[in-house]
Amino acid sequence: MNVPVILDRRRVLAGGGALIVSFSMSDAFAQDQAAPASAPAPSPPGSLKGEPYLDSWIRIDADGGVTVFTGKSELGQGFKTAFQQIAAEELDVPFASLKVVTADTRRTANEGYTSGSNSMKDSGTAIQNAAAQVRELLVAEAARRLNLPAENFRTENGAVIAPDGQRFGYGDLVADDILHVQAQPKSRLKDPSTYKVMGQPVPRVDIPAKVTGGAAYVQDMRLPGMVHARVVRPPSYGAQLTECDTSAVEKLPGVVKVVRNGNFLAVAAEKEFQAIKAMRALSAAAKWKETPGLPKQDDLPRMLTSLPSKDSIIFERNDPSAVGQKTLEATYTRPYQSHGSIGPSCAVAQSVNDAMTVWSHTQGVYPDRQGIAEMLRVPPASVRLIHVEGSGCYGHNGADDAAADAALIARELPGVPVRVQWMREQEHGWEPFGPAMVTKLKASLNGSGAISSWNFEVWSNTHSMRPGGAGSMLAAQHMAQPFAVPAAKPIPLPEGGGDRNAIPIYKFPNAQVVHHFIPAMPVRISAMRALGAYHNVFSIESFMDELAGLADTDPIEFRLRHLDDPRGRDVIEKAAQGFGWQKGQKAPPDRGFGFAFARYKNLAAYCAIATEVEVNRETGRPRLVRAVAAVDSGQVVNPDGLINQIEGAILQSMSWTLYEAVTFDDTRITSIDWQTYPILRFNSVPENIEVHIINRPGLPFLGSGETGQGPAAASIANAIANATGKRLRDLPLTRKKIKDAIDA
Repeated sequence: MNVPVILDRRRVLAGGGALIVSFSMSDAFAQDQAAPASAPAPSPPGSLKGEPYLDSWIRIDADGGVTVFTGKSELGQGFKTAFQQIAAEELDVPFASLKVVTADTRRTANEGYTSGSNSMKDSGTAIQNAAAQVRELLVAEAARRLNLPAENFRTENGAVIAPDGQRFGYGDLVADDILHVQAQPKSRLKDPSTYKVMGQPVPRVDIPAKVTGGAAYVQDMRLPGMVHARVVRPPSYGAQLTECDTSAVEKLPGVVKVVRNGNFLAVAAEKEFQAIKAMRALSAAAKWKETPGLPKQDDLPRMLTSLPSKDSIIFERNDPSAVGQKTLEATYTRPYQSHGSIGPSCAVAQSVNDAMTVWSHTQGVYPDRQGIAEMLRVPPASVRLIHVEGSGCYGHNGADDAAADAALIARELPGVPVRVQWMREQEHGWEPFGPAMVTKLKASLNGSGAISSWNFEVWSNTHSMRPGGAGSMLAAQHMAQPFAVPAAKPIPLPEGGGDRNAIPIYKFPNAQVVHHFIPAMPVRISAMRALGAYHNVFSIESFMDELAGLADTDPIEFRLRHLDDPRGRDVIEKAAQGFGWQKGQKAPPDRGFGFAFARYKNLAAYCAIATEVEVNRETGRPRLVRAVAAVDSGQVVNPDGLINQIEGAILQSMSWTLYEAVTFDDTRITSIDWQTYPILRFNSVPENIEVHIINRPGLPFLGSGETGQGPAAASIANAIANATGKRLRDLPLTRKKIKDAIDA
C-alpha cells in the first residue's frame, strides 16, 4: 500500500522558509513586465492550472531521490515512460533514478479522467513545466548559498554545479520546503536541440513484468489474508431477484460470506475456484423476473433515428456564389460495440477502521472515489482509490463497476482484502458499450470537381456515463435502495462526444453539420476509445473517396484540394510517399488501395493512413496486407511509444471495422463470449505496419492515443471498395457483407 505524503503547509508560511522561497522565486522566474491591470492573470500550463503547487508534481528527498506524480492512469499508452523521460530531461537527472507515481487519491493531483488523448497535453505539459521550474529553484538556492549569480550555475546528474566546480546534490538543496510554491505561467524550458532523453526510443518501463509473468495488473494482486469474490449478475437489464435460498451455498467449502443487497448478489471464498463454484451454485439458486425491453436490432438506422433527439446545428458556413452540379448522398452506420477487454475487469478493496481502500483499473480515481463514497454513504475522504493497471481497456469498461462491487463486499468483511474478478460473460454482457451511430451525408460538386456544399448529420447517444455519482455503477443500481442512473448529457465541443470530429477539417464554401443527440439509451453505453470520432471520420473519409470517384480525381489529390492546414498536408503527403502511392495506380488482382486522414478532435494529433487490402472473392474474407501511417503529434517524447500507439490504433480499428458488433434479443445481450463477439485474431494481423513520425521540436504535445482509429477504418473501407468495386457503409464490414455485395 502506498504511503501518503503529508505536507505541513503552516510551516511553509512561517519564518525563514517563506522568505527564502520569495527571494528565490524572483531570481528563478524572471518574467516579462506585468500585464495591464485589466488583463486576466495568465494561468500556468497544462494541469498545473488545477494543481499549481510544484511539490504536487515533483518530490525530491533528502537522499536526492526524485518522484514524479501524475493524476493520470497508465492504460498501456506508455505515458509513464514518457513522463519519466520528460522529468529526467528537464531536471537533469538519470532516467533510471526517477520514480513515477500514477493516479492515487491520496498522493496525486485530481486530473479527472484519463481520456480523450489528453494525458500528454495536460499532465505531460504540467510535469515538463514543473520540472523546469524546480530545476530553476534548485539553481537559485545554490546561487543564494554562494551569493553568486544564478546564470553562472549549471545542472547535471541530479546536482547543481557552481562555477568553481563545487557540487550541490538536489537532496542537499530542498530544505525549508522550497518546492512548495505555486507554478509560474512561464517556464525556462530546455532548448529541444540539447535534449538527451526526450526524443529517444527509451524502452517502456511497464513492459518487462507483462512479458515475463510478473505482477503487472490489478488481476495479479495478492494481499495477505485476501479472499476471492464473485458477483452473480442479473440475466438481463432490469431483472428483479425474486427468490434465492443461500443456505446450501453458505455451507460450501471455503465460503466466507454470501452478500445480498436487493438485486446485488455475491459470494466470497478463501480460494478463487471455490468462489467460482459457489457463484455457479448461487446463480442456480437465484430466481429472476425478466421483462423484455430491448429494441429490434434488424434495422439500426430506423431504430436510432426514430428515437427522440435534441437537435443542434454545430457548424454552418454559407456562400451563395458556390453552386453544385453533381450531388451524392450516403448513410453510414455503426453498431453497439464492446471494449472486448482480454482480461475481464477486476478490483481489490479493503475496509479498515471505517476507511475503504480500493485498487482499481479505473480511468478516473477521483470520480470513482466520489461514486463509491456516495454508494457507501460515507464522506469521500474516507475512501481511497489507487490506480493499478488492468489487462486491456481504452474507455469505460467494467473497471468502475468491479471497484464498486469490491467496496460493497469489503464493507461486509471488515479488515479483509477482497478481490473481485468478473467472468467473461459478465464483461461482455454488462460492460457499457460503445454507442451505435448513424450518419447521413450529402454533398455537391461544382463544374471543376470541387465540393461546393457539404451536409452532415449524426445521430448518437451520449458517449460518457462514467462515474462521478453512484448511479453510474451497477452495484449501486442493484442495491435494495438503488441509485438512479444519471440523465445522459452530451459532451460539449470542442472535445465533443457523438459529434467529435463531425465538423470537417476540410474547407467547403457551404457546409452544415447537425448533431442529433439521443438521450434514451436502449442498451448500457459509455465511453469507448475515440468516442464518436471513430465513426464520424469513417463516414467523412469514406464519403470523400466516393466524391473523389464522382469527380474522377485521385483520392489524395482530392483531399489536398480541400485542405489548407499545412501540417495536415504534410501528414497526407508523408503517408502517401511512404506507401508509394501513385496517381492512377491499379492494385494487384483481388487487392485494393485505400487512404484516409483526420486530425483528432480537430485540435490534437494529425494522422493519415494508406492501406492495401486483399479480398477473397469466393468467401468475401478481407485481409489487411499492409498499412502505412504518418503522424504529427507535436514534440515527440518517445518515438517508439508513439509508434506503439499508432500500430495499436490500426489493429484495434481493424478489429472494430471488420468483425465487432454487440448482439441482443428483446431481453438479453447475446454476444457474451469470443464466439458470439469475434475480434481480430493473430492470424489476421497485417504483414507489415509502417509508422512515419513528423516531429515538431518545441511545439506543444498533441494527444495521439486516439488519432488513428477513424483514419484506419475509412482507409480499410476505401481499400475494400477499391478491390471489389462495391461500397459498404454499414459497420462492421464482415466477410458475409462483402460476399453479398460482390454477388449482388
